[in-house]
Amino acid sequence: MESSRPDVSARLRRWAAEPFELSVETLVLVASLFWAVSANRLFYTGALAGRSWNDPSAWGFGAALFVLVVALHAALLAVVATRWTVKPVIALLSVAAAAATFYVEAYGVVMDPSMLRNVLRTHPAEAGELMTASLWLHLALYAGLPLLLLWRVRVAPRPWLSSAGRRVALLLLALLAAVGALMAVFQPFSSLMRNQKELRYRITPASVLWSTGAVLAADAKGAAKPRQPIGEDAVAGPSWAGRRKPLVVVLVVGETARAANWGLSGAPRQTTPQLATLPVVNFTDVTACGTNTEVSLPCMFAPVGRRNYDEDRIRGQQSLLQVLARAGVVVQWRDNQSGCKGVCEGVPSETVESLKLPGACADGRCLDEGLVQDLDARLAGARGTQLWVLHMLGNHGPSYFRRYPARFAQFQPECRQDDLRQCSVEQIVNAYDNALLYTDHVLATAIRRLQARAGEVDSALLYVSDHGESLGEQGLFLHGLPYAIAPEVQKRVPMVMWSSAGLEQAAGLKSGCLGPALQRQARTPVAHDHLFHTLLGLLDVRTTLHEPGLDLTDTCRSPSAP
Repeated sequence: MESSRPDVSARLRRWAAEPFELSVETLVLVASLFWAVSANRLFYTGALAGRSWNDPSAWGFGAALFVLVVALHAALLAVVATRWTVKPVIALLSVAAAAATFYVEAYGVVMDPSMLRNVLRTHPAEAGELMTASLWLHLALYAGLPLLLLWRVRVAPRPWLSSAGRRVALLLLALLAAVGALMAVFQPFSSLMRNQKELRYRITPASVLWSTGAVLAADAKGAAKPRQPIGEDAVAGPSWAGRRKPLVVVLVVGETARAANWGLSGAPRQTTPQLATLPVVNFTDVTACGTNTEVSLPCMFAPVGRRNYDEDRIRGQQSLLQVLARAGVVVQWRDNQSGCKGVCEGVPSETVESLKLPGACADGRCLDEGLVQDLDARLAGARGTQLWVLHMLGNHGPSYFRRYPARFAQFQPECRQDDLRQCSVEQIVNAYDNALLYTDHVLATAIRRLQARAGEVDSALLYVSDHGESLGEQGLFLHGLPYAIAPEVQKRVPMVMWSSAGLEQAAGLKSGCLGPALQRQARTPVAHDHLFHTLLGLLDVRTTLHEPGLDLTDTCRSPSAP
């Protein structure tokens, strides 16, 4: 035994010192097999749900799916793999697969184009919050170790013609295996893909590659041509001529606030104590356009909304803000998040961080009070008709505890971890509700300042969140699931409105009507689709884009008004 030890040690040293040689084709197959085993558990679990392992057909179906996943990745790699590209491509996709698998398994997200657009647009501070110790450990195991082995591989050189022929043969073999596996289970597989379309985005890393390509292609297409103008007939309404004071509408776009935890809407705990003391109208049944900011924000400011949702059309057209500006409204966008997603293109914009407000920002993040900190000064300088859009950081996860000052940590124990898996659901919900308490405070502060200036400025404040959030229901966290399968908590959002006493006359509405009319509307289902048309009504901007049936102020307008 002792005499064998030097031999083993020598072999290990030789292995560490000398790379081992593999062909491009072998390396492609090894990588494809590794991803099929390590990165696709949730795809297999979802596809095989409801099947009994006592049924031989379940084993056959599972085997066909495994072959299909291996063949799909082998075919993709065969297209781009050469002696010089195969290792970098496999390394990149291995890291992408490991990262995607971590977030899919930890939070239940789906790596569709919408989610990848969120990833590519993430604010650096948000990205930092997602870089948890659990992620690094997962990457070390599922990407670090494979990359270490990959580094030890030397790709065998072959003549160009022979190498090309082998890759073509591999591609054809992969396609043949994929077709064979698909035909063997075509009926159950086609039914599965029709009924659960989101499963295709569980195939990793192919889903990451596809979704990233789709986003980049759409962005390149959008960048190649300017946004199409809309509402070119927009003009100021007749009420503008009779105004004696400035008119200011403050639109606050919330982030990740869900209706289920909104105190004014009957949540089990009071998360809106300050708003509850103010004369606001609370809408209890509001449906969002999307389940993430990248979808919801452009949709909220588009005339078509969710009812006729067309992403290419929405992203290819101007928004409500340009329509209002065309009619003479002074529009300003103030952001405390990851940008306006193209909505405010051409409109004066600023970030809270750029304002350098005392005490508002730290560590690359600003508290939402920075959105309203100088509201008195802005009101004192207001002239004409204005729309101020305030884009909140709100309840953006997973680091809910970073969204509010310590004095708002009323619900205890709270989760104070960036990695939600380190906390109980109770702790996560407590931190989330503390962030809602802070949103309540920011909104109430803004309303009180508007109230104090009501003698000088006619004003209104409208708050609506962009989408909701999952807090552990069905094992899901955060948001961004495809709309068709997203739970209601990701699609139901709070909405609140307040207006000054002089707003009705300034907007050309019937005196004493706005409150009762909105209270009636607040008890019926409304949606983000109403926002575009309601703001046109509040600001009395006339355009053929305006749909009275979606304007929450329309019942307060005289039938004889043009």
